[in-house]
Amino acid sequence: NFAGISLLIIAGGNSSRMKQDKRLIEINGISLLENILIKASRQNFDAVFLCVEKNSDFIELLAKKYKTVILIDEMQNAGPISGLAKGLSNIPTKWALAVSCDMPFFEFEMISPLMSNMLNAKVVMFNHQPLAAFYHHSMNKFFNIALNYGNKKLQLVINQVPNKILKTDSEIKFFNVNTPSDLRLARGRAANLLRKVPVISIIAPASGTGKTTFIEKLIPRLNQLGINVGIIKSDSHGFNLDVEGKDSYKFTQAGAKSVAVVSPNGYFLMHKTDERENFLTIADKMKVDLILTESKTHGTQPAISLYRGLGEPLINDDVSALFSYKKIKNVIDIQQFDLNDIESAIKLILFLTGGNYDKTTYTF
Repeated sequence: NFAGISLLIIAGGNSSRMKQDKRLIEINGISLLENILIKASRQNFDAVFLCVEKNSDFIELLAKKYKTVILIDEMQNAGPISGLAKGLSNIPTKWALAVSCDMPFFEFEMISPLMSNMLNAKVVMFNHQPLAAFYHHSMNKFFNIALNYGNKKLQLVINQVPNKILKTDSEIKFFNVNTPSDLRLARGRAANLLRKVPVISIIAPASGTGKTTFIEKLIPRLNQLGINVGIIKSDSHGFNLDVEGKDSYKFTQAGAKSVAVVSPNGYFLMHKTDERENFLTIADKMKVDLILTESKTHGTQPAISLYRGLGEPLINDDVSALFSYKKIKNVIDIQQFDLNDIESAIKLILFLTGGNYDKTTYTF
C-alpha cells in the first residue's frame, strides 16, 4: 500500500558504462524502463514521475502509455541528484520512493511492509541502495544546494541528514544493470525465471577443457545447499543403453520407440528420436531443482563458458560468464573467473537459477 507516497523513477539516460541507452535495453522482450513502469502501474502511488535528463519520442510514448508525468532535469550531466532535486520539488506528497530503472528484478512488494520505519529520518535506503529509497520532500533543498556547489555525489548529501538503512530479504532483487557484463548476467537469470526448472549450460570450444570435471565439483556443493541437480549431456557420437539379449534390447529391435525400465531404486527411459531433442524439452521431464547441461555447441541461455587455451573462447550472446585458465585481455564485456574458482561458480549459478538464495552476496 503506497497511498500518500509519490514515485520517482530515476531514468537519466546517460548510461556511460553501458555505452548505450540502457533504458531501451530489453530483457525477455521488455525494456528496462518499461519493466519498472509496468510494475509501478500495479501499485497505488499518489503520483508517478519519470525523471530524465532530456525528453524523447520513446520517453513520451511510455509516459503516455503508463500515465506518468515527465520531469526534465534542471542541470544536465549531474547524475541522479538532479533528477531527485527536480522530482522532490514537484511531488504532491511528503514522501517519495525513488527507484532506478536499471533493476530488472526489483519488486515494490518487498518495500511496502517496511514503510513504518520511516520515522525520524529524511532518507530511508533499502540494502544500501540510494536509488531504492524513500526521500522526504524537504531533501530537494539539500540536493539543489549540492548542485549549486558542483557536488554530484548522492551519498555525500545523504550522509548530511538523518538517514536509515533497512535490509530486505531479497538482496538479489536490487541487482543493477550498469555494464555489458551485468546485462549478460541479468539476461541469463531472466531466461530461467520463465522456466519450470532452471537450466544452465556448461560449454567449451574443445574436448579436454574439463567440462565434466567442472560439473563433478559443482554437484556436491549444490547438494549441500539442498539443490537436487540433474545433468543433460550432449553426445555427438550417439549411444545405446540396450545390452544384446536383454528384454529392453529385444523390444527396441522389434520396433518400440520408447522403452522404460523401472526398479526399486530408480528407472531409465530411452526414447528414439529422428533428430537431436531440444535440451529444454528434456529438462521439463526431469524432476530436479536445477539442470546442468554439458555441451560443446548445443548449449542454451544462460551458459557458463570454460576455456583452457584450446580453440577460441566461446562468448556468444547466451554466455553469462567465462571461466578461464588465464585472464583474456581482449574480452571486456563479460565477467571472467579462474577456471578452478568453484565457489564463484556456485555463487554465479545461484544467481542464474532465478531463485532467491538470499544468504548469497552477489558482488560480481
